[in-house]
Amino acid sequence: MFLELTEEQKLIQDTARNFAKAELEPLAAKLDREDDRPAFLANLKKLAELGFMGLNVESAYGGSEAGVVAFSVAMTEIARACASTAVTVSVNNMVCEVIQAVGSTEQKETYIPRICSGQYPAGAFALTETGAGSDPAGMTTTAELHNDHWVLNGSKIFITSAPYAGVFVVWAVTDKSAPKGKGISCFLVEQGAPGLVVGKQEEKTGQHASATCELIFDNCRIPRGALMGKLNDGFRIAVAELCGGRIGIGSLGLGVGLAAMDYATRYATERVQFGQKICNFQAIQWMIADAYTELEAARLLLMQAAYRKESGKSFAKEASMAKMYATEAANRACYSAVQMLGGYGYTKDFPVERYARDARITAIYEGTNEIQRIVISREILRNFA
Repeated sequence: MFLELTEEQKLIQDTARNFAKAELEPLAAKLDREDDRPAFLANLKKLAELGFMGLNVESAYGGSEAGVVAFSVAMTEIARACASTAVTVSVNNMVCEVIQAVGSTEQKETYIPRICSGQYPAGAFALTETGAGSDPAGMTTTAELHNDHWVLNGSKIFITSAPYAGVFVVWAVTDKSAPKGKGISCFLVEQGAPGLVVGKQEEKTGQHASATCELIFDNCRIPRGALMGKLNDGFRIAVAELCGGRIGIGSLGLGVGLAAMDYATRYATERVQFGQKICNFQAIQWMIADAYTELEAARLLLMQAAYRKESGKSFAKEASMAKMYATEAANRACYSAVQMLGGYGYTKDFPVERYARDARITAIYEGTNEIQRIVISREILRNFA
């Protein structure tokens, strides 16, 4: 298999790397320590102007049409500098893709250009509920049709970008009598819709600059035309889009893991103990060898999943494998980086402790890695049935 990037993909990778180095990396530690939302949003706007908010979106709607492989490598480069920015870019791309896949022509023409251009700083994906995390089919948020509008009631949790998202892709039960997972529909809800309340912002371990909030729907009224796709077909849409999102989060994890190991390895070539640089000790060399080998394996899994999606082939198993392995390899790499720095690795004077905090959530969101193992095993066992 030919694994080299095309010239266009290399250009996108280089552009993402250069922007991340110049604009994101200098701010990352500051954004981790204090709330500077204007600076965070300004960088999102710049990324939109560079075409990173719709990498796998048709140019007719303001997208870059660069494909899934380009999206993956761009996510990795952005995450090397700032995981909070990277997760926002990932979700924005996912929102654009789901609207492109199942939205009406009017919905596509209205909302996708606003996200791709940066008119909306972000789009948001509202699926998870308190009692419906890994089991989204168990959601209880409802949508009832009243003449010319829908009325939504319920709540969602852990919604990335909620305070500054221009539009939310929201799932709600539209047929309570249907079997579990069969009576769910998908809607587009604009920020500021009557009855939509953005709740408290979570105080997270990492990725501090990315706002994560509760959404409350209190008799929230949205137009009849806000339904996206077919009525009661929303669960299928959610499952399909989550598969693609896993490529984004796996790529994000890879970027954080590489950033941690790059920093720790440079440190090991300078730190002297027992009269020599610590990179001369076998224990350190093995940490370096193991981490970089696992991260390279993660990269190849991600490329395989991205290539299959881009080629129109089945990719659910491959995306779950890539997400699971890349995020766990990233967490191991970050903890090795902390260990290589010793006591300094546990202080905020050095970035590896931030990388370790930022990496931890990647094994949880976009489907926990336990769920990924279920998806993988189910796909494999199907071939033995």
